[in-house]
Amino acid sequence: LSNHNMTATISILALLTTLLALLASPTPCLSSTTTTTNEPKILQTTTISGRLLLPSVLTNPSPKKSHQPPVVLNSTRITLNDGTHTTYTQPDGTFHFYRVPPGVHLLDVQSRQFHFSQVKIQILPDALDSPKCIEYAFPGAPKQAISHPLELTAHASYDYFEPRQGFSLMGIFKNPMLLLMVATAGMMFWMPKMMEGLDPEQKEQMQRQMEMQQDPSKMLTQLWGDLTGTGEDDSPSAIEKKPSAKAGGKTARRGKKD
Repeated sequence: LSNHNMTATISILALLTTLLALLASPTPCLSSTTTTTNEPKILQTTTISGRLLLPSVLTNPSPKKSHQPPVVLNSTRITLNDGTHTTYTQPDGTFHFYRVPPGVHLLDVQSRQFHFSQVKIQILPDALDSPKCIEYAFPGAPKQAISHPLELTAHASYDYFEPRQGFSLMGIFKNPMLLLMVATAGMMFWMPKMMEGLDPEQKEQMQRQMEMQQDPSKMLTQLWGDLTGTGEDDSPSAIEKKPSAKAGGKTARRGKKD
């Protein structure tokens, strides 16, 4: 019986030792499964390249503007999707975007000197090396397909300052205040001479018109009378003073009393 107990105890100890050994060293099957699950997925990307160009009018000025140096394109910032990818141009105007994933991307040229087109780029997973590019000068403008690598030419240059105008004699005479002053001075010079050549009746009529202009109500009354044909004749011969009935009554009463 004692031998049987010792044999059972040894068997139990051996079994426990085996279990501890298995727990201490994981099985190859479990380790291989864990390694396969933690492997990162490889994302396919591509490179977008292009170049910024300036029109020949700016790079080769005309003989009249030969004193001006040719315009040079400085290092310019270019973005994809409002800054998710950013790069700068090289001295020759070239630029590159690396590790661009598939999808639709919007390319903007952040230039303070020149205005460039926007480009919408579509990259398909099956055609990473041949993206589809559409160019338009501004949102809402006509669109046209362009090839890759991109070649973007500036449409116009930005002018932040207005050139200062020089002295111009004609500009002085075009001033409305000066014209009004000249007309007033001419009227003051010619009015006395015009008055000298008028008849006394015309002078008197002009004086009456000037007096009426001082009183707007009289002027409007005279104007309305001239339009309707019922105006009063202001000549001295047409004005007659008639005694009123009250004045005649008083005279008769005084005669009776006397």
